[in-house]
Amino acid sequence: MGFFDFLKGPDVNQGVRECGATPGAVLLDVRTPQEYREGHIPGSVNVPLQSLSAEGAVCAGKDAPLFVYCHSGARSRQAVSLLARMGYANAKNIGGIAAYTGKVER
Repeated sequence: MGFFDFLKGPDVNQGVRECGATPGAVLLDVRTPQEYREGHIPGSVNVPLQSLSAEGAVCAGKDAPLFVYCHSGARSRQAVSLLARMGYANAKNIGGIAAYTGKVER
């Protein structure tokens, strides 16, 4: 671990791998519907940040593992904070799709 490693954001690629290996996990894309249609990580569910609290139930259980991403990691960081206030205990910011190296769906 280097001295400046704390400055690095989450690794979206590692987050997607963790999500795939976690039973019952939900991959949550908090970008706008238009951004989602332009390309998203396969298997993700789109719930835009601006409508997150209005959605009420993001998934079946508030203890379900949620792996949250956006474009750069800023909105997903906000979403994880909001989800925690909504009672979701296992929400994790995995960063932004801008750094994703895998396949995207349209």
